[in-house]
Amino acid sequence: MPRFLTLADVAEQLQISAAACYSLVHSGELPAFQIGGRGQWRVDAANFEQFIDDRHSAARAMLATEDPAPHN
Repeated sequence: MPRFLTLADVAEQLQISAAACYSLVHSGELPAFQIGGRGQWRVDAANFEQFIDDRHSAARAMLATEDPAPHN
C-alpha cells in the first residue's frame, strides 16, 4: 500500500461513496490533509489503518454492551 491514499482510494477500500469518504474527512473522523495547488486530499496509510482499527474496537465495545435478545 502506498504511504498516502487519495479519497477515491479510501472510498474504494471501505466500499463507500466518495461523498461518504469526504464526509468522514470533514467531520474529523478520518485524518487527512490537502496538498498541491488544487488542494487534493490525502490520507496517510497509517492513519487509515488506525481508523479501521478504531472502528473495529468501537464495534466490539458496542456488541459487548448490547442486551442480549430475549429468547422465547
